[in-house]
Amino acid sequence: MTGDDTPTDDIMCATYRALCRHGYANLTMQDIADEWSKSKAALHYHYDTKRGLLLAFLDHLFDAYTDRVADDGDGPPRERLQTLLADALDPPRTDASQELRTALFEVKAQAPHDDGFRERLARFDRYLHDEVRGIVTEGVETGAFRADIDPETTATLLVTLVNGARSRRVALDDEAGVPDAVRAFVDDHLVEADE
Repeated sequence: MTGDDTPTDDIMCATYRALCRHGYANLTMQDIADEWSKSKAALHYHYDTKRGLLLAFLDHLFDAYTDRVADDGDGPPRERLQTLLADALDPPRTDASQELRTALFEVKAQAPHDDGFRERLARFDRYLHDEVRGIVTEGVETGAFRADIDPETTATLLVTLVNGARSRRVALDDEAGVPDAVRAFVDDHLVEADE
């Protein structure tokens, strides 16, 4: 990839559209170039391979994800945790959001065989885990959450739940009850009885 002259936003938008249209398995550099309205050679000027471009696309998505689910630190821990988890469970809806989720599910299937994909996908998990752990830690310290709650274990459980819900949404086209179950978990297991 070249320096600052890369038209990154245009290429990332083209990659998004091509992934939604073709999925991961059938995606080619030509498909992305077609969505970019440039030649395949022009695309190869910036990215040598489909893999390299998709790794950059995951980096691009990570930046958008962290902007969307970041804890702003404003309000009681319970409300902040509920908001964070709701944002993580319910990404912005677009006409192509189901197609993109499916394509990303296919990308995730590459992670066990590709360190680059695995490392980038792990960043999403670590980020959400750290955000959840931070809120839970603050909640325990301020008395908003039970004193016997382990923030590390709770964060691991909730991130695993979010990931499972995303996979279920794509694989089974079913997300019924998950947001309510997450809210109930927080209220039933984390919040002090008199809260």
